[in-house]
Amino acid sequence: MPARTGTTASAATDGDTGAARRPQRADARQNVTALIDAAKTVFAADGVDAPVRSIADRAGVGVGTLYRHFPQRSDLISAVFRSEIDACVDAAPALEAAYPPGEALDLWIMRYTQFVATKRGLAAALHSGDPAYEPLADYFSTHLAPTLERLLAAARAAGDIQQDVDATELLGAVANLSHGGGPGGAVTPRTDRMVRILLAGLRAG
Repeated sequence: MPARTGTTASAATDGDTGAARRPQRADARQNVTALIDAAKTVFAADGVDAPVRSIADRAGVGVGTLYRHFPQRSDLISAVFRSEIDACVDAAPALEAAYPPGEALDLWIMRYTQFVATKRGLAAALHSGDPAYEPLADYFSTHLAPTLERLLAAARAAGDIQQDVDATELLGAVANLSHGGGPGGAVTPRTDRMVRILLAGLRAG
């Protein structure tokens, strides 16, 4: 994709343009969803610098359609990142409803571990200094941190954990343990073990 030359964002990401404010047709929304899903898979397998044609082919659309929705590579990367954060946040209510607070916390943390592990090359892109990614830090903190804080509070209230830990710090600690996943972004046995040790530490009196 061409280098970013300004602050224009795609209609599917930041919503700053007039086009973004207009409702998308159903087929356009389907194309955006297909492209984001395809990009998740391709990025996990080949990194964020994978050829855009691979993403378009997997989504079943032309390269022109990809560029129409995501003019810059950073637009697509940002959309994937937001989509993955949303999916991680959306997983919490079902876990809270189905499991005791401590177990719901553990399962959500492992879900978050998968989110981090599958972001092959994404962390480097996000920390590249490109201003296009600056809003993502706020998106991360305003979506994931409150979700984890709710899970932690419920687990503390139930007596399932003893340690008082900051949600943002815990997210960072798990992320540090989760970088460098296995093939296809899979969580490695070592990462799984280390994260579970960290979770066990929250239960220590």
